Amino acid sequence: MIKKILTLAVGALTCASCVSMREYESLQAQYSQSTKECTVARQEAQELREENAELVRQNQNMTMSMSDLSTAQQECEATVATLNRSYAALQLHYDTTVENYMQQLTSKSRDLTKVNKLLEQRNKEIAEKERAFATKEQQFLERQQELEDQQALLLQDEEILRRNYQFAQQEMEALSSALGQELGSSAEVEVKKGRVHVVLSETALFESGRWEVTDKGISLLAKVAAIAATRNDIALTVMGHTDNTAYPSGKEVKDNWDFSVMRASAVAKQLLKASPRLSASRVSAAGHGEYAPKVRNISANNRALNRRIEIIIEPVIPDTPLD
Repeated sequence: MIKKILTLAVGALTCASCVSMREYESLQAQYSQSTKECTVARQEAQELREENAELVRQNQNMTMSMSDLSTAQQECEATVATLNRSYAALQLHYDTTVENYMQQLTSKSRDLTKVNKLLEQRNKEIAEKERAFATKEQQFLERQQELEDQQALLLQDEEILRRNYQFAQQEMEALSSALGQELGSSAEVEVKKGRVHVVLSETALFESGRWEVTDKGISLLAKVAAIAATRNDIALTVMGHTDNTAYPSGKEVKDNWDFSVMRASAVAKQLLKASPRLSASRVSAAGHGEYAPKVRNISANNRALNRRIEIIIEPVIPDTPLD
């Protein structure tokens, strides 16, 4: 554009002498216009240079950014490579772990199967034992109920026996009192351990060395029989006793023991004879000979005390309450 303007100006000067005024003015106008255009062109060129400089700066900045991005890319690629290696190692560890776990799981599964079978067997055994226990428990409860019922009956029987025993003791006291009053000083009458003991001396019943009851003895025994016959719930035991003096051996009596039995038997028979109301099934006779002395055989008086008949009267306690 500038070269064009200069060419026009030179041409105009060369022809200045030979052109008219009108042409000069035309050329002058063209020059002015060209000058303006040149100024504008310069301004545009300056702006282009500035834009180019700005583009150069932007290019440099972009180049630096590209370098930074390339560095970052390399770092990222290195990081990715490291991560890939870590991932591969983790994958290998995972695969190994899973394989080991599966092996253990398979082993545990087999063990669990064995345990389940054993547990099933144990459960069956426990169920059988529980059924057996339930049966035993039921039997125990039934037996316990039976024992409780039996205990209740025993307590009832015990109460009946206690009441009957108390009544019997009262009767024995009354019987002892009646015998004591009737026999007086002819006999010793006392209650020992719930039984009435009537002790008659040898002289009250026999002659010395004999077992036949005298008339005096018959009279005393009649009194005992009469009072005893008023009760049908008693039993009589006649016990014969001697001292330690040896009895002369004979055909019927060999020693003191035989002699005591003979005397006891004679008294028992006399009691039954005196009162037919006495039951023979409740009268018995026995002999102790010299082996149950009342006192020591150290004097004539003591030996006389040991030669005696003892009638023991005891209650026959019924199993049902007495009226």
